[in-house]
Amino acid sequence: SLGEVTVNPCSGIEAPAVRGRRERFASPTEAAALIAAVPERDRAIWATAMYGGLRRGELRALRVEDIDLDAGVIRVERGWDPYEGEIKLKSRAGRRKVPISQVLRPFLVASLEASEGTGADRVFGSTATQPFAGEKLSERADKAWDAAGLNRITLHECRHTFASLMIAAGVNDKALSTFM
Repeated sequence: SLGEVTVNPCSGIEAPAVRGRRERFASPTEAAALIAAVPERDRAIWATAMYGGLRRGELRALRVEDIDLDAGVIRVERGWDPYEGEIKLKSRAGRRKVPISQVLRPFLVASLEASEGTGADRVFGSTATQPFAGEKLSERADKAWDAAGLNRITLHECRHTFASLMIAAGVNDKALSTFM
């Protein structure tokens, strides 16, 4: 009969259960508590992840020259690959400007003043040329959060926190997409 299917081809097939976990994000109050609990040297990294939405590799590759406090933006120009080192971002959309919020600004100012870095120096580096060690950063944070009775969050989940905070602040979808 003219190509009509007479039997449902999906009959008797069960879709697999979704076993992934929900992505976590922190409320504004929890984000502030999480940042306050980590060692002082790590606060700007966690603040930039939560209030700027940068990825781990972008945080590791961030240079002093990428932060424009006068214009109020972070220029995301590159990433860091654990095997290749500094890399160019894969697309033009990946290179972007992220606004420096009022809550993020003091963390960045303090970090820049403490490091005395300039130009191509890493903002969050273990040295001027080497990025921070992600595993050590997480270990220090986990220890501090456990001592403070706070639930752990990952750098990736901090991007979800950023998105959540931007939506709550009324940032439109297109702008948020550009910032992320």
